[in-house]
Amino acid sequence: MRMFRRDFIAAAALALLGAAPALAQQGIKAAPKPPVILVVGDSLSAEYGLARGSGWVALLEKRLAQHKIAATVINASVSGDTSAGGRARLPALLRQHNPAVVVIELGGNDALRGLPLGSTQDNLAWMVEQSQLAGTRVLLVGMQMPPNYGADYGRRFAAMYEAVARERKVPLVPFLLHGVADVPDAASLFQPDRIHPRAEAHPRMLDNVWPQLRKLL
Repeated sequence: MRMFRRDFIAAAALALLGAAPALAQQGIKAAPKPPVILVVGDSLSAEYGLARGSGWVALLEKRLAQHKIAATVINASVSGDTSAGGRARLPALLRQHNPAVVVIELGGNDALRGLPLGSTQDNLAWMVEQSQLAGTRVLLVGMQMPPNYGADYGRRFAAMYEAVARERKVPLVPFLLHGVADVPDAASLFQPDRIHPRAEAHPRMLDNVWPQLRKLL
């Protein structure tokens, strides 16, 4: 009987020791990872002409830390990118990063290149839909055209973002450059090319994005 007890205890101990690595591994897997915020944009989000770490996406990381919000920011923005470029890149980005939130900031270069608004709208709507199908929340960031493009074109361009946001039921930041491009001293807030904001304008750009983004977190 004593031998049986000794054998039973030894067998149980060995079983527990053998299970320990598996249990430890399960514990590691169960530890929650910070959600990923994926930003898919153009030069306005890619820190074009700026020192690294001074653009609004980099400032977003600091603001998240200030508010004690655990999240990882992936900036997948490419200078010069169009909505078609973003559409081509998005599936691989979704698979790679499995984001909780996707911020789409595209369309401005489409207008600069004279691409059809219908194509731009289709691309943006497709990107939103694919993100939603992947279980991701989406924030659409809009742009507005300067007056020299004509009032009618400007209205239709802004309405394009509104239509996508309404149809796909996602929040919209109507104008990333609000408070930057539409103020009396706007020229002082832009680089010499008069297209890309200077570093001092990027905190304002983040302020435009933050209220809607925070709701998604």
